[in-house]
Amino acid sequence: MISPALPGEGVWHGTGPLVAGGPPVLVTTFRPDSNYPQMIAGVAWIDVSRASVSLYPGRYEPPNDGAQLAEVPPVFRARLLATFNSGFKLEDSDGGFFAGGRSYAPLRDGQATLIAYTNGRVDVREWAGGPVPGPDVVFARQNLPLIVSGGRLSPNLSDGPEWGQTLGNAVRVWRSAVGVDAHGDLLYAAADLQTAGSIAQILQRAGAVRAMELDINSEWVTFNFYGGWDAASPAKLLPDMTRDAMRYLSPDDRDFFAVFARP
Repeated sequence: MISPALPGEGVWHGTGPLVAGGPPVLVTTFRPDSNYPQMIAGVAWIDVSRASVSLYPGRYEPPNDGAQLAEVPPVFRARLLATFNSGFKLEDSDGGFFAGGRSYAPLRDGQATLIAYTNGRVDVREWAGGPVPGPDVVFARQNLPLIVSGGRLSPNLSDGPEWGQTLGNAVRVWRSAVGVDAHGDLLYAAADLQTAGSIAQILQRAGAVRAMELDINSEWVTFNFYGGWDAASPAKLLPDMTRDAMRYLSPDDRDFFAVFARP
């Protein structure tokens, strides 16, 4: 988007071990806005034919009985590829949450929803399936309306509070979002100094045909990947992300997603 490019800008590269002969996770960084050349966005691409995604409740979000592990289960860490933040608190998004066969909050028709199915497919779409998903759904996490639909930006991407309460009422803050491309693979994006519209543009440029906003503000935006098996060599998608690269390997207050190599 800006010339001359920074070293490695816009070049996808693998993050760790290969799975079935190919990279299951690719990451890149680029400057998406010539008006803010200091702003660098990070994008991750997850090949769902080589990787699966799981949703884990946190200690306090969603509200629960406190019995959740709230971290990546140690028994599964041998295949761990990446972890990333989920959406708003349910009280702020008014959305639903279903995971582990349990409905923590009823799903709401019309809300943007990240869904994993029993056949291995993942999707981001507007929910229209009622308050409780069918038996083919592994998890469903909702957060606000779609920000990208049919490859186009939502017409309602204002800078207002409907896209999240920002620290100090700032317009541009850390934001994250997740989407799917035309092949059904998953895309995650994060950057500082973002509006709802600009984070949507980042995912659109990366190839998302549908996308939803995830959490915002520096305290909550996290994407970590691992350079080796058993969660070895953890690294951040962007070095100035606030939280440690070991986040989600110990109990965390908020729900999150984990990416695993398929057997």
